[in-house]
Amino acid sequence: MQGESMEEGSEMKMAKKTALYGMLIALAMILSFVETLIPISLGVPGIKLGLANLVTIVCLYTMGPAGAFAVLIVRIFLVGITFGNLFSLIYSLAGGMLSFFCMILAKRTGLLGMTGVSIIGGVTHNIGQILAAVFVVRTIGLFWYLPVLMLAGMVTGALIGVLASLIISRLKPVITEIKEDR
Repeated sequence: MQGESMEEGSEMKMAKKTALYGMLIALAMILSFVETLIPISLGVPGIKLGLANLVTIVCLYTMGPAGAFAVLIVRIFLVGITFGNLFSLIYSLAGGMLSFFCMILAKRTGLLGMTGVSIIGGVTHNIGQILAAVFVVRTIGLFWYLPVLMLAGMVTGALIGVLASLIISRLKPVITEIKEDR
């Protein structure tokens, strides 16, 4: 009888965790869609706010690298097949992977706060996308976009980092409860 109770508790925790990941992925997808509705034209293709990265940063700081990675990968593939094409999927995957691993390294050093880690993510995301584009298009001329994209990555990364910090501070009670349920 007690074994069944423990098993039910374990199943309930797994169901809550699955629901949480599902909501985070859905939120990231919604933010990605909302971003497509915001026209940003600075003469350089590819500049975006990176709203879905809010979810990645919040996950990285609250659920750890494994949870954040899972949400990131699923979000990239779902957004790519829903709102994009093969090339947008390749660029997002290249930028997302490079920025994710660089953010983990930056966070582990302890030298940067959340905003600094997010800036690293914004800049390296753009570097990853340019590298992928150079590989796909086979022209190094695309590197001319890099200075503008790096500046945009710094600005948007700072904005996303500040917003993520505010979100996490407001959700601390909920996050604490979720962590205790694990």
